[in-house]
Amino acid sequence: MNPITINVPENLGLTRFEIEMTLAGKWYEEGKLTAGQAAEMVGLSKKAFIELLGKYGFSVFGYDFEEMETDLKNV
Repeated sequence: MNPITINVPENLGLTRFEIEMTLAGKWYEEGKLTAGQAAEMVGLSKKAFIELLGKYGFSVFGYDFEEMETDLKNV
């Protein structure tokens, strides 16, 4: 991973995890990251990452069903 610094206004009240999850979720949804890469980015298992996507407003269904099924079997 390539660490970067992002200046986020304190009044947003966002945690580091929330910011990382938002970025990872967006890049996953756009197909720029696999579920495994996105999960690694935020320090979660693929299963946990996929389970949290909805909480952050991202759809797992942009993901091919067979790929999702395979990913979940490999957890």
